[in-house]
Amino acid sequence: MPRCAWCTDDPLYQHYHDNEWGVPQRDPQRLFELLLLEAFQAGLSWITVLKKRERYRQVLFGFDPAQVALMTDAQIEVLMQDPGIIRNRRKLEAARTNARRWLELEDPSGWLWSFVGGSPRINGFEHREQVPAVSEEAVAMSKALKKAGFSFVGPTICYAYMQAAGMVMDHTRDCDRYAILGSGR
Repeated sequence: MPRCAWCTDDPLYQHYHDNEWGVPQRDPQRLFELLLLEAFQAGLSWITVLKKRERYRQVLFGFDPAQVALMTDAQIEVLMQDPGIIRNRRKLEAARTNARRWLELEDPSGWLWSFVGGSPRINGFEHREQVPAVSEEAVAMSKALKKAGFSFVGPTICYAYMQAAGMVMDHTRDCDRYAILGSGR
């Protein structure tokens, strides 16, 4: 099947591209998972995070924000020794902080989706080079998340998050997923 140019021949990457990326996601726990994974990805490739996602699910309580929020410094220190995850203290501490902030949100899904007006933005780009790294909506989301006390939520991370969660659909027109996910246009 024709895929977006960024998708390599790695089976894990292909599965992610074919089944997850750009699919509108409104489940709060799944949105929380994606937010943390995007933060862990900062400065790294997405395939690196995908290869570690299952281990993250194990050590971060299935991405249950209530449990992640209660992580102690001692638990973070143990995680710093785990080769199955990205061992970055600032990112692990941010995961705990972001979980605490997440729990303060009345309707995290509705709030995050409000940055695109509640419906996926279908961009319809022809080529990978046309896909932006940030958007006005991502800048606004970043500012709002930072104001709410979140970290590792810069505009580029927020745009990648919006793509992953299907808030923006950036499969290019030559990709089979565009026809499926872009049909709402």
